[in-house]
Amino acid sequence: MGASVTGGGRQSGSSRRGRYRPMAEINVTPFVDVMLVLLIVFMVAAPLLTAGIQVDLPKAAARPLPQDSKPLEVSIDQNGAIFLADTAIGINELVPRLEAIAGNRRDTRIYVRGDTSLDYGQVMRVIGIINRAGFTRVALVAEQR
Repeated sequence: MGASVTGGGRQSGSSRRGRYRPMAEINVTPFVDVMLVLLIVFMVAAPLLTAGIQVDLPKAAARPLPQDSKPLEVSIDQNGAIFLADTAIGINELVPRLEAIAGNRRDTRIYVRGDTSLDYGQVMRVIGIINRAGFTRVALVAEQR
């Protein structure tokens, strides 16, 4: 019995230089790096973008917002009397009157105008009552400088 042994499975004369095989995997490291940087930027910037109620309500240098429909105006004078448009009403009448005017449209804009001599708590109480009634677009009004 005789056996023939060939050299280690390599063919003589062939080399790997002539074969180019593309890499089949995507390098996601730069993508992950960019996403992490954006996440950090948004985490730092998000608290700065939240707008609160301005402390100096009577005067503001902002331009008026464009309006597509006339909003409802709730005013509170220096004595604490509440007015819906030009009609004096009690605090208990406020929500039923707003519901009668707005109907089922809870996204109706309501502007609250408070006198500068008022206690801030009185203005916030009126806004809270309006908000609890389901109206979501309530804003404070300030005079333009």
